[in-house]
Amino acid sequence: MMDLIDKRERSEKFRQRLRHAMDQAQMSQSQLARSIGVDRSTISQLLKGHHVRLPNAHVVGACASALGVSADWLLTLSDKPQTAGDIMSSSMTLTTAPRAPVDDRIDDWYREAEGHKIRHVPAGLPDLLKTRDMLEWEYAPHLSRTVEQAIVASERRLEFIQSAQSDLEIAIPTYEIRSFVAGTGHYHGLPVSTRRRQLAQFLRFCEQLYPRLRIYLFDAQRLYSAPITIFGPLLSVFYVGTYYLVFRDKERINHFTQHFDGLIREADIAARDVSDFLKSMGNEYNLQTD
Repeated sequence: MMDLIDKRERSEKFRQRLRHAMDQAQMSQSQLARSIGVDRSTISQLLKGHHVRLPNAHVVGACASALGVSADWLLTLSDKPQTAGDIMSSSMTLTTAPRAPVDDRIDDWYREAEGHKIRHVPAGLPDLLKTRDMLEWEYAPHLSRTVEQAIVASERRLEFIQSAQSDLEIAIPTYEIRSFVAGTGHYHGLPVSTRRRQLAQFLRFCEQLYPRLRIYLFDAQRLYSAPITIFGPLLSVFYVGTYYLVFRDKERINHFTQHFDGLIREADIAARDVSDFLKSMGNEYNLQTD
C-alpha cells in the first residue's frame, strides 16, 4: 500500500514540475509535443491527474531536454532543476594563469580557505618554498612584474601557512626532487650554488614547519596527478598552463580530495622521512647543506 502511495505522490509531483517547466519555458502542449516528436495527446495524458504510472525514460529525458531542466528534477529525484551542463557551468570557471607565482587570485583563495587544510600538487617545485635566486632563475623570462614582487608573493603565502592555522600538504613526484638536485631536465643549467641554497631552504622548512607543512614524495611511474590545489572543502584549482580551472562543486571537490589522499597513502616517502631523503640526495650530488 505504501508503495502505491509513493507512486501516486511521485506522479503528482512529476505533473506539477512538468507544468511548471512548461510555464517557465512558455511552451504549450502542442509545442512540447512537436519538440519531442510525439502526439499532443501524449503530453495531455502526462498532465492529467488520474495516472499513477510515470512515463518511460525516453519521454522524460526528451521533455527535460526540451524544457531545459534535468530529468532527475522532473522525477523528483533531485531538487535542482538545472541540467548537468548548467550545474557544471555554474560550479566551474576558467581564468587565465600567468607563468609566475605573482597572482592575486591565489592569495585570495588562500585567504578564503583560512583554517582549512590545503592540499597541493605543484607543477614543479612549490613556489612558496623557493629561494630568491631560484625564483630569479626560473621566472625572470616570464615575469611581467619584478622578481622582487614574485619573492614577496611566495613569502606571503608561506607566512599565511605559518599564521593562519591552515595545514598544508604537498605531494611531489620523487623524480622532480631527483631532477632538481642533479640539475637535469627542467633544471639543466641551474647553478650548483642555487641548487645548494634551495636544498638547504627545503630542509629548513621541512624541519621547522612540520607538522603544519607536510611534504610527501610519490612515484610518478605508478601514480599521476595534474597540478592542483584543493582549498579545504571550498574549491579545487587545476593549473593547465595558461589557465586555472576552478571547481566549487562539493561533489567534485570531494573526488579531487580523495585523489590527493590516494597520492599520500601511496607515497614512497612520507612527510616524516623527507628530510632524511633530501640530506641523502645532497650527499649523493655533493650539495651538502651543513
